[in-house]
Amino acid sequence: MLLTVKAPRYKTSPGSAYMLKYHFVWCPKYRRKVLTGQVETDLKSLLREKAADMGIEIEAMEVMPDHVHIVVTAPPVWGPHEIANSLKGFTSRRLRQRHESLRSRLPALWSAAYFVGSVGYVTDKAIIKYIEEQKGR
Repeated sequence: MLLTVKAPRYKTSPGSAYMLKYHFVWCPKYRRKVLTGQVETDLKSLLREKAADMGIEIEAMEVMPDHVHIVVTAPPVWGPHEIANSLKGFTSRRLRQRHESLRSRLPALWSAAYFVGSVGYVTDKAIIKYIEEQKGR
């Protein structure tokens, strides 16, 4: 029997229902404080543009001078590494084209590393209990 999902927090696509939320954090190379003024404004706009192109919903975003926090809901066709690499690659290319100071001060805009954590509504204990109780149904 298929599970019917009615909660509004779930998204659907052909063949799936999902709730995949990720919290990403990444920094400019050498943690330089370059994400200010027009660079910050352009970065937010570019992140929204790329997310929309990928079918990803930005739920929260904050750009600090030396790092970015973003929470997204993504369809299951995108792995976290693909999301991070796509957002970082697109924004780096575009921001470095628009802002000469980013080309002259840094060999690359973003550090290679990033943080990603899953965000959810149900604890792992609740999921394990649900799975364990399925046999008795």
